[in-house]
Amino acid sequence: MTTEVFGEDYTKALDAALAIEIFHNFSLVHDDIMDDAPLRRGKKTVHEKWDLNTGILSGDVMLIVAYRFFENYPAEKFRDLAKLFSKTAIEVCEGQQYDIDFETRNDVSESEYLKMITYKTAVLVGTAMKMGAIVAGTTEEQAQAIYDFGLNLGIAFQLKDDYLDAFGDPETFGKQVGGDIIENKKTYLYIKTIENLDDDRAEALKTLFNTTPEDPAEKIDSVKALMHNSGAVKLTEEAIEKYTKKAFEVLNTLDIPVHKKAVLQEFGEQLMGRTV
Repeated sequence: MTTEVFGEDYTKALDAALAIEIFHNFSLVHDDIMDDAPLRRGKKTVHEKWDLNTGILSGDVMLIVAYRFFENYPAEKFRDLAKLFSKTAIEVCEGQQYDIDFETRNDVSESEYLKMITYKTAVLVGTAMKMGAIVAGTTEEQAQAIYDFGLNLGIAFQLKDDYLDAFGDPETFGKQVGGDIIENKKTYLYIKTIENLDDDRAEALKTLFNTTPEDPAEKIDSVKALMHNSGAVKLTEEAIEKYTKKAFEVLNTLDIPVHKKAVLQEFGEQLMGRTV
């Protein structure tokens, strides 16, 4: 889509798009192993359907295959694409490590959390868009602007994902609702809940996040009630809107026709309106 926005035939971006898609799915296969997640997109995760070793090896091969798609580009574009891709792959892994570390910490700050989701999720959206710009041969300035557009959309996307994990419809979300709560993940919702509860209820929430109850459903319901009562749900919705607006502000700086900006704006609005 980004390649087309910058005036080049979209088919020239298909190899780079496949690299991003396969890398993304590799990261999900391994992410599901780390989270011991039973479902992904409404179906059994790879390690659940087969076994742990198959999940690890499948992911490894997917990462290698992803890089092979860059071999179909001229030398200079190959270099630029692979360099950006390698930087992003490291950031995604760092973001995943932050995510794991935060599970055993009770003092995760808002800025730390935003850094984690920027690395774990948002850089991949920004990189996908910048790759489209590289394939199209646009200027570095324009390529960086579309990266920033994707980055802000990616942050909003992950905040929406956190929201849906707790308050989404199990029929449409495709993953286990309340999974983040069961895994004791310190999401934006959690951080804002802690910030806006009195000391006693904040301690009660911390206790819930340091225990593994016999009935997970009871824990999920208790935590969601605290999230609502603290105003954290509304604050999370406001943050999603804030980063979406930041993305659209960057969009206005792009030197592309108005009708092409409208395509990107619609894409961003679809992401924010999603239920899956």
